[in-house]
Amino acid sequence: MLAISRRTFGAMVMVGSLGFMACEAGAADAINVGIIPSLTSHSPSIIAEAQGYFEDEGLDVEFVSFQAAQPMAVAIASGDVDFGLTAISGGLISLADKGAVKVIGGALMEDPEVEGQKILVSKAAYDEGVTTPADLAGRTFGITTAGSSFHYMAHKIADKEGFERSEISLKPLQKVPAIIASLKSGQIDAWAIVPNLANSLSAGEEVVEIGEVSDYIDSYQVTTVFTSTENAENNPDLVERFLAGLSKGIDDYNAALVDKTMSEEETAGIVEMIHQYIYADQPLDKADPRIRAGAMRISPNAALSLASVEDQLGWFKSEGLVPEGVTMDVLVNTDYVETH
Repeated sequence: MLAISRRTFGAMVMVGSLGFMACEAGAADAINVGIIPSLTSHSPSIIAEAQGYFEDEGLDVEFVSFQAAQPMAVAIASGDVDFGLTAISGGLISLADKGAVKVIGGALMEDPEVEGQKILVSKAAYDEGVTTPADLAGRTFGITTAGSSFHYMAHKIADKEGFERSEISLKPLQKVPAIIASLKSGQIDAWAIVPNLANSLSAGEEVVEIGEVSDYIDSYQVTTVFTSTENAENNPDLVERFLAGLSKGIDDYNAALVDKTMSEEETAGIVEMIHQYIYADQPLDKADPRIRAGAMRISPNAALSLASVEDQLGWFKSEGLVPEGVTMDVLVNTDYVETH
């Protein structure tokens, strides 16, 4: 894990007077928020911090970087991180079953009116005849860990195409950058990922897009907001303040990059905020188009699709990845956001 915390000078000036008043009233609550710096879906919390929305709620945020969803869930359970936005994993569900974590809201979502996640194959596999998702039987598919969202997507493709789940050979590679490198080099045949990464990869010569995840999973709640059970059940004020700040960041993200209702100047400012943490190893002029490309909708007000979460929980049980007795009540606390 790498802990990082920065605030742009412009944002500091904008919220300075509010911060002064907060200090006068009492010290802000320090919280750690997990992010995966290769995924733009973590942008709303970054925007909320840079715009001063968290500070307005009396929160002092530090971001903690991860390379996959499961380690973030472990960090939430241990108390090293307070809130996270990432996919539901087998580890997260098992931790919920032990009373350690709770899903409290929704984040990234498939929207039929917005470009969504893509199914990709290596050029080598494409040249060998893997030109549609139906051709993935007998092929290798990259995942971070067993029970990850990538694992779930691979099996949902198999289910709809009518071949056995076991016919897709899953390759756990732990980290998103490792999957990308393996796909580009032809060490794995296929992967599915959000459009900003998918479009960047398929623009080159090593990777080809062959389908869309939305054709295989209805109304997919790709990522969720989660926290410790301790926070969810015993610290509701903290949770409500975090979600209030986050929701404003979500609104800015959707307006700038999904609905594109912000001016170009405003959008450029949002992109610059995101770039502090996402693709921060690249110059802004190279990162800017990657951040903008293929932005998927984030659930307004962190609303949560219970139907999608229930489908994911059912899949985990069917694969024996989580205890059979885990219920939706164990996994989800519905006190904080609208559900559907």
